[in-house]
Amino acid sequence: MYNHETVLLNEALDGLNICEDGIYVDCTFGRGGHSAEIAKQIGRNGHLYAFDSDRAAINAGRERFKGQESNVTLTHVNFREAVSELQAYGVDQVDGVLFDLGVSSPQLDDKSRGFSYRGDEPLDMRMDQRQSLTANAVVHDWSYEALVRIISQYGEEKFAKPIARAIESTREKHRIETTAQLSEIIKSAIPAAARRTGGHPAKRTFQAIRIAVNDELQSFQEALSAFVPMLNPLGGRIAVISFHSLEDKIAKKTLDTFCKYPELPPGLPVIPEDMKPTLKWINKKPIEPSPEEIEGNRRARSARLRIAEKMRQKEGINE
Repeated sequence: MYNHETVLLNEALDGLNICEDGIYVDCTFGRGGHSAEIAKQIGRNGHLYAFDSDRAAINAGRERFKGQESNVTLTHVNFREAVSELQAYGVDQVDGVLFDLGVSSPQLDDKSRGFSYRGDEPLDMRMDQRQSLTANAVVHDWSYEALVRIISQYGEEKFAKPIARAIESTREKHRIETTAQLSEIIKSAIPAAARRTGGHPAKRTFQAIRIAVNDELQSFQEALSAFVPMLNPLGGRIAVISFHSLEDKIAKKTLDTFCKYPELPPGLPVIPEDMKPTLKWINKKPIEPSPEEIEGNRRARSARLRIAEKMRQKEGINE
């Protein structure tokens, strides 16, 4: 049994402003912490659609929500496919969408998955184990230049070049089969003085490889943009919980694009309806976990929650 603590649970649920007969989407089901609370708040006419690329999460969810199939639908797909799946279900409008990004506690704790730099696990890191690309393939088959790019860009690691060089040098001698081996290679490539601060020396590189394996950032950007047109024009909301700066930047930039007024000609007396923003910020400044939540769950410390609402554009009214 996994011990999984849902991050920013009340803040996210409050932000979605749930109504009993609404249709809601949890794009990252995980172990169902947010979904369970949404399911409690919707009535008999409401419905929750939850998606996850991890088969283990969906299987656990089907056990958890057994008997609630009339109100809860679980689907094993990456959230970049969620909109098309909803349309296949006959859903063309939703009242709220939640993204709780990143790797889940059960995935980190599962010794067969290879997500943790603290264990000795096979180099896998796939959220969807149907896909062919693994961390092992990235480590062994990707060029030095490609490794530098992802470690620098996705891991925001300033020692990307020596780390990539160390991986390249090691793999020429023997295969790198486990997370412990990779972690030691990364550690050896970082100067001793730099290893004393900033947490585990392999943290940023593992994050980078995981993001690359699962194409996380591109998938998120595509899915976030795709859901905006599906939001109920009478106040549908979208909420994003991110755990590192790259996710948060995408959330902020993408949502802000829909929240901004375009540049208008001077003296324009009335803003045309089709030029008004699609969304408005509920909280432009991200909501962060309380000190009490961080004390009880260290994995919550980097969480950031952003919420936006569909502008009420109907019959010329913009509230």
